[in-house]
Amino acid sequence: MADNIMLDLRNIHKSFFIGTPNEFEVLHGLNFTVNKGEFVSIVGQSGSGKSTLMNIIGALDRPTEGEYTLDGIDIEKAKDSELSVLRNKKIGFVFQTYNLIARTSALKNVELPMMYAGMGRAERTERAKMLLEEVEMTDRMMHKPDELSGGQKQRVAIARAMANDPAIILADEPTGALDSATGRLIMDIFHKLHEEQGKTIVLITHSPELSQETERIITLKDGHIIGESKGTWTGLKAKEGE
Repeated sequence: MADNIMLDLRNIHKSFFIGTPNEFEVLHGLNFTVNKGEFVSIVGQSGSGKSTLMNIIGALDRPTEGEYTLDGIDIEKAKDSELSVLRNKKIGFVFQTYNLIARTSALKNVELPMMYAGMGRAERTERAKMLLEEVEMTDRMMHKPDELSGGQKQRVAIARAMANDPAIILADEPTGALDSATGRLIMDIFHKLHEEQGKTIVLITHSPELSQETERIITLKDGHIIGESKGTWTGLKAKEGE
């Protein structure tokens, strides 16, 4: 596999209820790659197979058939314990529902992946504070999730996704629960991570408008890739100069 390829999916099929009368296939032989440092969106309406594909990309589920390589690691051959480590260290997840731990502070939420990775307390606290500063949440780091707005929760979730300096950020409808102005702030953070830190980002969305903000758009329908196109985003500097 080429050194610059982050994700390589070949002939990916996914079926459910295998061997029963209710068996059905959701993904029908998908093929695509994502290069290191690329910002790609996977767009499709409800029922297109986006969530199923996201679970496979995030190593939360395995394909029924096909080959998937993530940053040089063959997912099919990896043990469940190896996949757990891979998810913690290689993938930064950002979900529509934030998935923060309710009874602990923003700071501790960001520290958690680093604790699982075995990082010492002082080092992880220092890094968590730095990451919260990057998403402009320093003044809220001791607040619990129920004391934060939706946009603030999502900024904490992005900081947490960056905790172990992942190879890829996987964002599932990250602005879906936010108003348009707050969603704009969240997307600007993703652009900053991409443009300034060179992060590989895969954005899962139902919104054609949002998908235009990425370098490349992969369109899903009924479990098939029906097209690929380029986005129209011209960069944060161009946006600031409007």
